[in-house]
Amino acid sequence: MGLTNSYMHSDPSPATFHTTSVQSRVGERGLPVRNAGTKRALDAAWRCSPRRRGVTIVLSLFLMAALLVVLALVLDLSRISIARDELQRSADATALAACWQLFDDKVSMRTLGETTRNVQQTSSEIAAANRIANQSPSLSGALGDLQLGRFSFPSSSFSLTNQLADLNAVRVNLRRQSEINGEVQLFFSRLLGRESQALQSTATAAMVSEITGFHLPGLNQPNLQILPIALDLETWLSVLSGQTTDNFQWSGSNVSSGSDGVYECNLYPQGTGSPGNRGTVDIGSSNNSTADIRRQIIHGISRQDMLALGKPLQFDANGELLLNGDTGISAAIKDDLADIIGQKRIIPIFTSVSGNGNTAWYKIVRFEGVRILEVKLTGPMKQKRLIVQPAPMIARGSIVKQNASQPSSTLFTPVMLVN
Repeated sequence: MGLTNSYMHSDPSPATFHTTSVQSRVGERGLPVRNAGTKRALDAAWRCSPRRRGVTIVLSLFLMAALLVVLALVLDLSRISIARDELQRSADATALAACWQLFDDKVSMRTLGETTRNVQQTSSEIAAANRIANQSPSLSGALGDLQLGRFSFPSSSFSLTNQLADLNAVRVNLRRQSEINGEVQLFFSRLLGRESQALQSTATAAMVSEITGFHLPGLNQPNLQILPIALDLETWLSVLSGQTTDNFQWSGSNVSSGSDGVYECNLYPQGTGSPGNRGTVDIGSSNNSTADIRRQIIHGISRQDMLALGKPLQFDANGELLLNGDTGISAAIKDDLADIIGQKRIIPIFTSVSGNGNTAWYKIVRFEGVRILEVKLTGPMKQKRLIVQPAPMIARGSIVKQNASQPSSTLFTPVMLVN
């Protein structure tokens, strides 16, 4: 007993103190604890951890399922987006090709029925060649998927017309719908009750005739096919209304006598009001020589000619362009004009001329396309002639403006998408 009390009240030895200290910080499972409360919390966490692991597995499975659903929707949305882009590209390509076919038929002077059939055939071929979601689409006549009409550049509007002379545009509606071509099939959205998606795209291509001038040709660009001989507006309007003669025909390869339904006029000067001036204009330096005129007849207006002109070849705010008159049409250029018989050229149209000879000034108000049919610059004055007829023509390098006062009747820009 005395020994026990001596032990309890005596100072602990270093060994005894170390053992007691370690035991006070170790729990039943061998885990260090600071006190009884911490020990009880760790015991509770140990007993609950298997249950928490089960909840985590269930939650992970749920999130994975949700992620798969979202991924499936993204894949189907991507398919719809790709199909929509393919549909628009196909509609654009179809409209452009159809409008070029329209222009070709204008040049070939085909009837409205022939033109419509050719445009329909071209449209069907191009549409079928551009697959949408691995399927070749077709056009429906009953649904009005192909429309020929007139595009108004000033108002940016498209209207239907059955007048062949007014046609300058084609509108294409391309569909993947239940009525035609079928809707675009989806893959994973079927699980949510949606099996397909309807799509539609529209494109309009047109040849714009609101031409107000020409850009300066680039260094490596071709010359402008402009003939430096002007025609008065009154005579031109008479040609368009069929009040002149129709003694020549163009068969697509040569000119011969006969009627082709396209009226003609004599480009050789007939009372221009400018004595000594033969209706030629300077598009270049003011002292154009006969050699310059001959070169321009064969090769067109060059970049150097445009620079020498000293001003833009373009109508001003009043829709007018003043060009100086040249020395006239002489027999020296008859061979050059004869060399371009059957070819097309752009001519300036004027409303008035003032001054005489080389001091004459022509007020140009529009440009038009013509085909050269006959040339005779020898013999008596009354027998001299340079016969031309209106000819649809693409004016490359042309400038177009919505406020053009006098759109061309035969001159068009290259085919372009307008909406």
